Amino acid sequence: MEQIRSATRVAFDNLISQAIEEEVSFVIIAGDLYDGDWRDFQTGLFFSHQMGRLGKVGIEVFLLYGNHDAESQITKRLSLPENVKVFPSRNPGTFALDELSVVLHGQSFRQRDVTENLVPQYPDPVEGMFNIGVLHTALGGLGGHENYAPCSLDDLVAKGYDYWALGHVHNGQILHEHPHVVFPGNIQGRHIRETGPKGAQLVTVEDRQIAEFTSLFPDVARWARLPVSVEKCARTADVIDRVRQAIEEAVSSEADGRLLACRIELRGQTSLHAELLVSMDHLLAEARSAALSIGADAAWIEKLVVATEPALDHKAAAGRQDALGELQRMIGEAGSDEGLVGKLEADIAEMVRKLPLDLRKDVEDPVLRSAMEGDYAALIAHVADYLNGRLIAGERS
Repeated sequence: MEQIRSATRVAFDNLISQAIEEEVSFVIIAGDLYDGDWRDFQTGLFFSHQMGRLGKVGIEVFLLYGNHDAESQITKRLSLPENVKVFPSRNPGTFALDELSVVLHGQSFRQRDVTENLVPQYPDPVEGMFNIGVLHTALGGLGGHENYAPCSLDDLVAKGYDYWALGHVHNGQILHEHPHVVFPGNIQGRHIRETGPKGAQLVTVEDRQIAEFTSLFPDVARWARLPVSVEKCARTADVIDRVRQAIEEAVSSEADGRLLACRIELRGQTSLHAELLVSMDHLLAEARSAALSIGADAAWIEKLVVATEPALDHKAAAGRQDALGELQRMIGEAGSDEGLVGKLEADIAEMVRKLPLDLRKDVEDPVLRSAMEGDYAALIAHVADYLNGRLIAGERS
């Protein structure tokens, strides 16, 4: 969808416009402008153009390169406008804004894998100035992020700075006040693991004290997981009605006038479990139709996941003298069938080998994750539910 594909650039354009409207004194960017393997110089030219907009109105930018920037060809080869000041990578550097009584301390990444704590190398605070530390760090692996430039919150607080502007972690959070230690997060969610509002922080300082702290939200699309209980649904039409209601409620309460990119998650114990598994394409089409009926720019359904549980009595089903009963008996024996388990292991290993490295590291599907870790019970149960659905659908047709 074009709105999703262009969202990050539009959000950045919005942020620059907000900075100009607010007449900010300067802008801090704490790393990861570019994906490391990104070679499209149009992205770099877009960034330079936006920096030029700030330069025309006298706004300086203090830029620190993070792990992705350190391996980027764009970072190494593209010159930046004069109003952009880049923190050095060999040692920490300091920029002084004497007219504002502000100093900024920071160190860019020289390479992708910075594994040492950089904080002890940062200079002592300058007396009589508002000291800002700029750092790209996972702060001890916060939020599951790779632990680049590891340090602790105590390390930052003990440094004696007035404010820490942190980058790398995508979820915005204020970790400490007085001094403020802040991850503003990224300015636009890119996928379902980056849900909710995304933005930046506008900080007003008076007499070396933070007078006002405001969140800016330049994002143009927001991601949301929509859990939908389908318990007591007698027909798939009932499920579709609940999905439509969930989308309408989410657009009203979470979108804030932006496009809402949703993942529908059907939950609960239901006799429709098996049928839902074999009807996912139809259900996804119905969900997207429901989203379009609200408004073309209101919601977009990224995916529909069936995470329900069967209400089927497997023991009773295994006693049936028909195809469903035979299937249940076969499934009951599958877990102890060494030949079947061995074949599953070989097939899964081959599939995993072909997956891109980033997908292998970040598998969301719990069934696939369990299988990758050598536990095939969930996979066998999932296949069984799918086959049950096929049989039940055949009985009803």
